[in-house]
Amino acid sequence: MIWLTWRQHRKQGLYTLLGLAALAAFIVPTGLAMRRDLDRLVGQRCATGGELCDRGLKLFIDTYSPLLYVAVLLLAVPLLFGLFWGAPLVAREIEQGTHRMIWTQGISRRHWAWTKAGLLGGAVAVLAAGYGLGIAWWFEPLEFRESRFTEVFFDVQGVVPVGYTLFAVALGLYAGTLLPKVMSAMAVTLPAYIAARVAVGLYARPRFMAPLTRSLSIDDHVDLMAGTWLMSTEVRQADGTRVTGGMMLCRPEDDGGLCAAAREMGLRPGAYNYQVYQPEGRFWTFQWIETGIFVAAAALLVWLAIRRVRRIA
Repeated sequence: MIWLTWRQHRKQGLYTLLGLAALAAFIVPTGLAMRRDLDRLVGQRCATGGELCDRGLKLFIDTYSPLLYVAVLLLAVPLLFGLFWGAPLVAREIEQGTHRMIWTQGISRRHWAWTKAGLLGGAVAVLAAGYGLGIAWWFEPLEFRESRFTEVFFDVQGVVPVGYTLFAVALGLYAGTLLPKVMSAMAVTLPAYIAARVAVGLYARPRFMAPLTRSLSIDDHVDLMAGTWLMSTEVRQADGTRVTGGMMLCRPEDDGGLCAAAREMGLRPGAYNYQVYQPEGRFWTFQWIETGIFVAAAALLVWLAIRRVRRIA
């Protein structure tokens, strides 16, 4: 079975390795360049502060911030595994009729399905782990510009790509047992995968752990907590009444202790900014929680797929 699986899927593996090699050819030189320029433009200039630090920071951001949008394209990588590795796994065999020959060669359907799912699942897990950790390394110099919790950037680095990829492959496998045609299985895998990702990202992830809160006086000495997930901010009166969303940052004046902008908003002395956030230190905890959710869902889908395989004519 191992030899048969290799023979059937070696082209997929080769194309995947070529794609990851192309990705590495992009992230390695740009990652090294970002680290070099971060030290040259920001680290060395900001050691003494002043105008040179501000200019160096602006130059670094202007040069490398556009690379952040590359992460949007990387969101599709786990889905591609599901479409081109998972969906054809069973559907192609049934569509072409080769399953009748394979299942009469002394190999049980269960053994055949478990072996193929296990070998391919292990392969894509290793590839996804390398891809996710490589992106985490590449993204590190930009963390002061964007939090790792930010939508999209959380999803393309660390260990969560492993969970996404296993889920996508298992989803394609299960879809292929329900609709034993490759294109039909792909057509089901695509929206189902997107729906699952959106549901977890928007509704489950913010509830993995209870967020923290803090209150800040309205002045110009605010620690913006770079790297945290700032879930909501609002301006409140001293008694806790919400005034508006966002933040009010201004230098106090002698006239009543409030700046003119604060008085125009109807704020009274004692007004403050109220923030709800997830601290930066929870990033890897959130990564492992979300990975666990998708790995568990993948395991369930594989089990359901193998049950379906046993009943296919």
